[in-house]
Amino acid sequence: MDIVTFPHPGLRRPSKPLKRVDADLRRVIREMFDKMYEAKGIGLAANQVDLPLRLFIVNLEAKPGAGEELVFINPIISLPRGGSEEAEEGCLSLPGVYGQVVRPKQVRLNAYSLSGTEFEADLSGLMARCCQHELDHLDGVLFPDRMSPTARADIADDLDMFETEYASRRTTGEIPTDDQLAERWAQWESRYA
Repeated sequence: MDIVTFPHPGLRRPSKPLKRVDADLRRVIREMFDKMYEAKGIGLAANQVDLPLRLFIVNLEAKPGAGEELVFINPIISLPRGGSEEAEEGCLSLPGVYGQVVRPKQVRLNAYSLSGTEFEADLSGLMARCCQHELDHLDGVLFPDRMSPTARADIADDLDMFETEYASRRTTGEIPTDDQLAERWAQWESRYA
């Protein structure tokens, strides 16, 4: 399992809701935490590791044994409250790229935990921003999509570099073809979605 980088097509594909969790999926989620910590991230969506499933993980401490490991299955955000604020964001699928993004300061999130328990939480601060960022991933939205046109222009060269590198890696066969990716996604979806 690897974290995929822009412009991998899985990052633009809306994720499918999960209908079940089994031991294999729990193992995959554990691997996601390991990959997230290795990359020094605080959140990771399933499609960032090329899984077409509607789940993401968060640990604001970004290291094993510290903070709380949270799993959000089939998350929905509602009731943005308390105005908006702008802050810098980055992404494990766009390493080294950062930009200012305006998001609601507070949100209400509904999801299922790994144990299958439905929960609701009112989030603010970094947790609210992180969950909004990860939920965007599940809908095929990346943080540059939320940046102003001027700010996005500032990172255009970085995005072009990612596209060039991706095309090169695909030419050498390092990245699967679209048909191979579609087959892989269909296998995951038939099992869990």
